[in-house]
Amino acid sequence: MEYVIVALAAMLAGVGTGLVGLSAATAMVPLLIVLCPTFGGEHGAFMATAIALASDILGSAVTATVYARHGKVDLKHGWLMLACIVLMCTAGSVAAYFTHQTVLGTFSLILCVAIGIRFLVKPDSKERPPRGGDVRLSGKEIAVSLFFGLTIGFGTGYFGSGGGMMMLIVFTAMLGYDRRTAVGTSTVIMTFTALIASVSHIAMEPAILLECWDFLLLSVVTATICSLVSARFANRVPAKVVGLITGATLLLLGLAMLLLHHLDDAGLAALGGVMALFGKYMAYIIVAATLLIVLRYTVRIPDYVFRKLLHVVAFTSILPAVLWAEGWQQAVAVKVIFLVLIIIGLACAERFPFYSGLFVEKGKHEVLTSFIMLFAMMAGMIAVFWGIFGDAYRFVPVAAIMAWGPGDGAAAICGRLFGRHKLQGRFIEGVKSVEGSVAMAVTSFLCTLPVLLAMSGLPALQCVLLALVIAPAASLTELFTKHGLDTITVPIVSSLILGAALLL
Repeated sequence: MEYVIVALAAMLAGVGTGLVGLSAATAMVPLLIVLCPTFGGEHGAFMATAIALASDILGSAVTATVYARHGKVDLKHGWLMLACIVLMCTAGSVAAYFTHQTVLGTFSLILCVAIGIRFLVKPDSKERPPRGGDVRLSGKEIAVSLFFGLTIGFGTGYFGSGGGMMMLIVFTAMLGYDRRTAVGTSTVIMTFTALIASVSHIAMEPAILLECWDFLLLSVVTATICSLVSARFANRVPAKVVGLITGATLLLLGLAMLLLHHLDDAGLAALGGVMALFGKYMAYIIVAATLLIVLRYTVRIPDYVFRKLLHVVAFTSILPAVLWAEGWQQAVAVKVIFLVLIIIGLACAERFPFYSGLFVEKGKHEVLTSFIMLFAMMAGMIAVFWGIFGDAYRFVPVAAIMAWGPGDGAAAICGRLFGRHKLQGRFIEGVKSVEGSVAMAVTSFLCTLPVLLAMSGLPALQCVLLALVIAPAASLTELFTKHGLDTITVPIVSSLILGAALLL
């Protein structure tokens, strides 16, 4: 499990480096310390910091290379910052070993939240006008570079994090760089600081190489690949899109790190449980999605079949969220976190040509909209039935989703292949078939009954009777629902039937 956590932390760090020039330690160190027992000892924070800094070396280097190819590196006016930061980085690294370990200062975290809000409010960044042959630093630039260069340099070595974030703030808010130039320039500097600081950390604690070489290798490879991909993405999409992503990333990261920074032991344990469940949840999603994508590009299957297979991955994701959760709060938190990620990911992916080839949409934003409805509805149902009514109702959201998902797919496929008796009318959208509706009812029964038998604790006969009631109700609800809202209506009707039956 620790390997999954380390990989996810490195992935987040790499994306942050490529998009906004964040140092890997900003995301990695708190996650490693909180969620990985390996980094919980006396020098656990020091070892986690060393691994994060080592991940920063290649991640920052490939990011800087990508930005440099697009002309987004300005060391003519940033050389003084570079010199000051590199000078103080080693001193901070040495001091960190002999003093109390602190992951992030509250001040830098508040700045992270503030700059995130700034990019969300104003995502577009103006290109910095060229200065021609004038490369002399102004008095303001010299003062800012000296002050922040020395403080950021020492803080990078001492805390092992915050350097990239602070440089982004200084370059954009105080030196007038546009966002891409700020990221490109800061990652050049981070390449040197990460190298110096990581070497200093490892030299003072050689056990990092002996005991954590596997975590170190995994982090470096994962962070480097993610940095390269995200840097290329950031230089190919409109500045407004990247600005919004930058703002969302900084805001969420800052709030999350503030939460980590001030939680007590009980709060940290609860957060650790959420992150552990999220790691398992993402492992399920990644494996299922990978198999689906491989199938999409290796086997010729009809578009409508692929759409339903995509639905299968989506609706079955309620199983790990509920079955592996220790409480309803964990399950809801995981669903909400994934919903935020899926909104950001699909909103960005829609702008690329591969998206229309991978996802076949009936209308604009259809996949994104359906995912928002589905995952928000799952979170709401878990909170209501499991959260309000108690553990005895834990199975209700699962059974309601299974009454809709498999049956919806069966209705679409059977209706298209075998639908001979058409159903049309004022309250029916388009043309449906008796065969499709029957297929949905039968499939809903077959998929709901095992959930009831395994999770409800009710006698077998009552489970069968409940499934016999829910199945035709789900089919009729789907038949008379328009505009694709059966994603919401069918699970709600099914859950209400289950809830009423339990109360009676």
